[in-house]
Parts: sequence; structure tokens; C-alpha cells
Amino acid sequence: LIIFTTYFELIYCIMKIMNSFFKNKKIFVTGHTGFKGNWLINLLLRYEANVVGYSNKDEKIKYYKDFCETEKVKNYYNDILNYNFLKKSLLKFNPEIIFHLAAQSIVSDSIIDPKKTFETNIIGTVNILEISRELKNLKGIIIVTSDKCYENNDKKKFFNENDKLGGKDPYSGSKAAAEIVFKSYYETFYKFSKTGVASVRAGNVIGGGDFSKNRILPDCYRSLKNKKKLIIKNPSSTRPWQHVMDVISGYLILAENLCKNSKKYSGSWNFGPNTKNNLNVKSIVEYFYKEISTKKNAVIYSKKNKNIESKYLALNSFKANKKLNWKPKYNINEALLKTANWYKYYLKGDKNIREVFRKQIIEYENL
Repeated sequence: LIIFTTYFELIYCIMKIMNSFFKNKKIFVTGHTGFKGNWLINLLLRYEANVVGYSNKDEKIKYYKDFCETEKVKNYYNDILNYNFLKKSLLKFNPEIIFHLAAQSIVSDSIIDPKKTFETNIIGTVNILEISRELKNLKGIIIVTSDKCYENNDKKKFFNENDKLGGKDPYSGSKAAAEIVFKSYYETFYKFSKTGVASVRAGNVIGGGDFSKNRILPDCYRSLKNKKKLIIKNPSSTRPWQHVMDVISGYLILAENLCKNSKKYSGSWNFGPNTKNNLNVKSIVEYFYKEISTKKNAVIYSKKNKNIESKYLALNSFKANKKLNWKPKYNINEALLKTANWYKYYLKGDKNIREVFRKQIIEYENL
């Protein structure tokens, strides 16, 4: 046990040295109480950054308080559309780096309330980019959008950063519009400034701590917890599945490079998994259930696709591979196993869930 503990503490010390760039950096994170936000906050605190978080006051706060050392974060709870409050919060903190994750990120919700989706995802991005023009010490802005920002006609191709933007549903359309906002602000205001600005597009991100509705693995977890049947509407749809740590590591690598050379690293970036990770929904569900529980759960596969999501989606991450030396560390089986193990702990009522986050972060760094 002593040897085991000493080993992981050694890894911890090594990683502190390797990630010294973020130590004491003033970092502002919007959407910090969400799924990816929780992992990002955990990593930034691990690297001893000075972090301020800005999110809506909603049900996600409960999970955030369980998962992160919230006492080490200055937390603002308000709408990203509240321009005056957001401006006051940003000017008061005067950050060096901004990660903009705040969004309406559920496709089904965008169909129910398209107006709210467009407002949050477009005007929220405008607010960040507009206010940031007044921040004197700002070195880098990361605008998180989505792989669904591309015009997808279900052709089996890998989208690169220069492909045409589009979107059949309001969520996809709002993310494509956010990309256009980002580019116009960059070309007009940031291109010749000291601040680097980048947009990032990831695939379907999986990992522990996601409790969003109408997402496949959180729905699987809830079906097990509540002992209810799970209805899968699009079992044959394929997505670029990837673990959240692969994605967040890409954001952090880009942020560091962006701060050091704004002209070279500004622009749009794909962070997608290896091509073998593009499995269909049915395969993902079956693997997850096999790993998380010995009991068989009733799953109903429906062939009726009532929504307008694309059946096929894949990303080309050659740019990030070549220019950032970034590549995914987990294949699909490893990503699913880490995700299933996290939910397995949580399903058992593990009260020390922060330690599970820490352990999985260390395991990832050790790769």
C-alpha cells in the first residue's frame, strides 16, 4: 500500500511540473457545473490554477458540489445572457484565459425550445467575445462548439475544420452560427490583437459525471438505477465516441499554445477519436451494460427515428495531431470501461466520488 501510494504521489509531482503553465493562471470557465466543466475544473485545480466559474443556477450545481472542490473556486451563478452581470464578473476577475462551455447542449431540448437554444448558444458566444475585448490581460479564449456544426448529409466522410457549416436541427444550427460568430469576431477584432481565439469541436464525449437527459450512457445509468426499461430510438446511428479526458486534454494543450503564439494557433480545431471508435449506438449500450452490471436490463430498440439527427458523423483531427501533437489515449473499449467503472462506483453510493475523479485523472496522466 505504501509503495502504491508513493508511486501515485510521484506521478502527481511529475504532472505538477509538466503542467506548471497553468499554475496561478487566472482562468474563467463558463458552464463549469456541467459534465465537461466538472472534469475541466478538477484538472485546473489539480494544476493549481486560480479559477472562477460562471453557470446557471440549476440542478447541475448539486453534482458540481459533489464532484469538485468548490471551496477553491469563485462561483458565479447567473445566465450567460445576462450581459451586465457577466461583464461585471469578467472585468472584476480580469482573466488570462477563458473557456466558454456554457450552452444549451441537448438536441431534443433544442427542438422543444429552439428560441432558447439559439439565444444561449449564439448570443452567449457574442457576449463572451464582446466583453473580452475590454480585458487587458487576456491571452486566450477557447470557444467550445460541437462536431454537429458541420453540414451533414449522412455521407460517410470525416469532417475537417474547413468543411461547410450547417445544421438540420436547432442545436446543430446554433453551433454552426456560433462558429460564424467566432470567425467574424476573430477576423474583425482579434486577428491582430495579443489575444488568441480558438473554437473547438469534439465528438460524442463520454465519461463519468454526465447526467444530462436524452444522452445514451446517462440514460443507461438511469435505467439501471430506476430498474426501468430503456428505449433506444436510433440503434444503428454511429458517432465518434471519445472519453472526456481526451477532449479536455486537447482543450488544455490548445490553450497553452494559444497563449504562447496567438497567431499560429487561433482558429478552429477538431478533437475527435480514432476512426475505430465510431461504433453504433446498439454496440455502445450492450458494452456499457455488460461492464456496469451482471443483471440483464430490458432494452427496446426502436427503428422509428422521429428526430432529425444525422445517422453518421465522424471527425478528422489531423490538424490537432500534427500541430499540437495531440492524439486520443483511450480507444473505445478503454473509454467505455472507464465510464462504466465511474458509474458503477456512483451506483453503489460511493460518497468519496471526488477520489474517483482524481484516480481516473492520474490513470490518464500515467499513460
